Amino acid sequence: MGYDIERFVGYVNEGLLCCICRDVLENPLQAPCEHAYCTSCIHGWLVQNHNCPEDRQTLDTSMLRPLFRYMRNDLNRLQIWCKNRQHGCETTCSLEAIDRHERECEFSQVPCLNPGGIYMYYGCGCTVQIERHNLESHMLGCEYRSRECSSGCGYAILSADDAQHNCIAELRTELELLRSEMICKVEELRHEMESRLDSQRRHMVQKESFLQNEIEELKSQMSRVMSEVQTLVSEERKHRQELEQAELEKRELVELLKSMHKDGRLSSGEGSSKRNTCTRPLNIKRKT
Repeated sequence: MGYDIERFVGYVNEGLLCCICRDVLENPLQAPCEHAYCTSCIHGWLVQNHNCPEDRQTLDTSMLRPLFRYMRNDLNRLQIWCKNRQHGCETTCSLEAIDRHERECEFSQVPCLNPGGIYMYYGCGCTVQIERHNLESHMLGCEYRSRECSSGCGYAILSADDAQHNCIAELRTELELLRSEMICKVEELRHEMESRLDSQRRHMVQKESFLQNEIEELKSQMSRVMSEVQTLVSEERKHRQELEQAELEKRELVELLKSMHKDGRLSSGEGSSKRNTCTRPLNIKRKT
């Protein structure tokens, strides 16, 4: 439903009226045919119908759009009386500000804040609706208001009969309630701590298992590395022995070559001496 047109000050353009309820648009939506409706009105209409209520063109909720901006601006600028005018409020304001004003209006009807103590469980609490600006004075004189015992026990007195209560009995009752609450809280805390400890214990067990697996994996890797190192050391020792053997053979070959070279030089010297001895007499005969 829209805003009652009688609440508005001055003329209201007909284009700003809902095509269904004929009141001023509230939370307006617009159809492709440009007819406008209150949101609640058109949704209720489309439950039973599938067309525009004004020109009967096909319509469903997916086709609805927000009101044109210029129409919304015109709508928001309309001046409207506060709904609490009948209770004495003489405020008028723009439509876009009326909700904020009415939430804070001193003439709004509000319920009494006195709950009525134990009486509220029997539907006997204070049911008065009173203007906001009169609420404080009402609560001071409300028959359901509560006040503490003048003896200092803290008991909330709701009637004249309650004024004759036994403070010691009330304090004992209050103490028992506090003890029960404390026991419940301690039990809740204990259960919570046990739950946390169990959770931490499970986490530690999982962590320990994970670390143990990592240790085993590291041991396995270390074993493979040591095996590879031993293989490399063995190969290096064998290679060194081969190098030493090759070096020994090299020295023997060098010695052998030196010996052969020396023997060759000696043989060459002896041959030249024999040649000189044989040619000398021939030279003498030629001179003669």
